[in-house]
Amino acid sequence: MSGKLYLCATPIGNLEDITLRVIRVLKEADLIAAEDTRNSRKLLNHFDIHTPMTSYHEHNKFQKARLLIEKMQQGQEIALITDAGTPGISDPGEELARMAYEAGIEVTSLPGPAACITALTLSGLPSRRFSFEAFLPADKKERSRILEELQQETRTIILYEAPHRLLRTLKELKEALGNRKMTLCRELTKKHETAFHTSIEECIQFYETQEPKGECVLIVEGRSREEIEENKRKKWETMSIEEHMQLYLDQGLEKKEAMKSVAKDRGLSKREIYQYLNCQ
Repeated sequence: MSGKLYLCATPIGNLEDITLRVIRVLKEADLIAAEDTRNSRKLLNHFDIHTPMTSYHEHNKFQKARLLIEKMQQGQEIALITDAGTPGISDPGEELARMAYEAGIEVTSLPGPAACITALTLSGLPSRRFSFEAFLPADKKERSRILEELQQETRTIILYEAPHRLLRTLKELKEALGNRKMTLCRELTKKHETAFHTSIEECIQFYETQEPKGECVLIVEGRSREEIEENKRKKWETMSIEEHMQLYLDQGLEKKEAMKSVAKDRGLSKREIYQYLNCQ
């Protein structure tokens, strides 16, 4: 019989946030795979957990995953923990879960803390729809592409950032998105937890004189649909009706559908567009 993989959420700061179920599974598992065994040892000692540990992190995620899969195929039950929060959220846990499924091994997730959700609920910004981007890519081209995509994002945006890169990222967000409302969260669930309700511009001004400290979660408001529609309207105002028609024809629309789209954009009836074009 194959073993099982348990994705165990651990506290992101306050140790009281761990669940009773996670504590039980960590005690009963045959092995704990931890992102940083030195960091996780403090957590295990606090809860009197003596289960053997092995490292599983970004730099050994493929090679080590194969060894862990073999152990589970032999019947061992393995608990995966990250440095803080839920495994698989912006960490190599997603790779182990994928490989376990491919090997026919049962996977279950034990819910608990996640910095992105904690920050979102603290932000005061719309939480029904959101886009989680984690850390922006280090590669300049990929980073630029993501920032360009986020320009049209209407959902609330969640980003992670390290303190030494925070100011650079804020300036890039200001250039790409304009001056949006945002909340910057740091030290989540800890004694000095802060939720800085501000704007991108104000946040830049603050951190130009104050040294950023602690891992940060940035919650940025999405672009309003009203603004998008207004910009579309302004775009159509600079075009002739013929140019507007050609825009839709070039997209592959039939003439009747193109006229219908032009009429909708301009707040006119399809008959008015038809009459105008036939009079030219």
